[in-house]
Amino acid sequence: MARPTGHSRARGPRQHLPYKVHLTSHDEFIFSSAPEPHRDRTKEILHRHPEVRGLIGTNPTTFWWTVFIVAGQLLLAVLAARLSWWLVLALAFSVGAFANHALFVIIHECAHKLVFRRKLPNTLTAIFANLPLFVPGALSFQKYHLKHHAFQGVYELDADLPSRWEARLIGHSVLGKALWLLLYPIFQALRPIRIKEVPLFDRWTTINLLVQVGFDVAVYFVLGPKALVYLALSLFFSIGLHPLGARWIQRHFITSEGEQETYSYYGFLNALTFNVGYHNEHHDFPSVPWNHLPRIRAAAPEVYQELSYHQSWTRLLFRFLLDPTLSLWSRVTRQNRNAVALDAPVIPDQEAALEEEIVAPGVV
Repeated sequence: MARPTGHSRARGPRQHLPYKVHLTSHDEFIFSSAPEPHRDRTKEILHRHPEVRGLIGTNPTTFWWTVFIVAGQLLLAVLAARLSWWLVLALAFSVGAFANHALFVIIHECAHKLVFRRKLPNTLTAIFANLPLFVPGALSFQKYHLKHHAFQGVYELDADLPSRWEARLIGHSVLGKALWLLLYPIFQALRPIRIKEVPLFDRWTTINLLVQVGFDVAVYFVLGPKALVYLALSLFFSIGLHPLGARWIQRHFITSEGEQETYSYYGFLNALTFNVGYHNEHHDFPSVPWNHLPRIRAAAPEVYQELSYHQSWTRLLFRFLLDPTLSLWSRVTRQNRNAVALDAPVIPDQEAALEEEIVAPGVV
């Protein structure tokens, strides 16, 4: 059985995946000559456990969670307008960060059409969830996140990868990595510039921009500057220098020896983040909504117990900051696009399930 990743790069079991990664230099990304690993694992799991097909679908209840969290953040913004500045900061760190992080996960669910079956209501839900997030990122995230799934590790298409200039600028120091996490929303916003094959603006990103600017202006004039600063601080803490910010390290940073490039988190904070820690499960089955992700792991324990995982985002945060062997270079890149078209739908689990149904019709 696999163990959680430890405090040293050398700890953790060696994984037996169908490709190898090669470390090219201390200050260079790890290179793999193979395509991304999840499609093959999806097929393997569906062949062994065809009942997993029943987990594919939507979860409309997520919309009502969206309404509840957005309303809660607005009420907290009203409260923040009456507090001293240091209490605004404390409220954003202790409460607002968790609320905004949850809204990011909902936007992620909308990107995969996991709330409603049709695209339009998912798009509108994402724009609504974006309101307390201060910056208009929901629809841009949708475009680039789907490319991340289809072309994991392809530098020209995967905006989840740090830019090379970004990795060189941050380096290996504690201060550099802390500043990177603190300013992560800014670094993330700059990455799409390098993704030349995907248009930066389209009709929906423009609508998202206009709605968000209008909302921010309304908050400023109706509730006051402290309310708007509360929402902005909640954003930066939710994906920045905060235990929640370690999620960006958890997902694809190489933290154990071997051939694994995606990691899950199985700690208690999944209960507050819509199971977003189940990242291997999500990449293997991107058409399964958040409430069913633990059932994937339960259905195929022989697969997921062989993979290294994380149990604490806080521990991972400090390890990333203090371990000089971990840096923005600790990522896998590849050139192999696995013959996937640029505009192909990101539903490898649905496609694999259909193949299994054709090969073995009637299997439930």
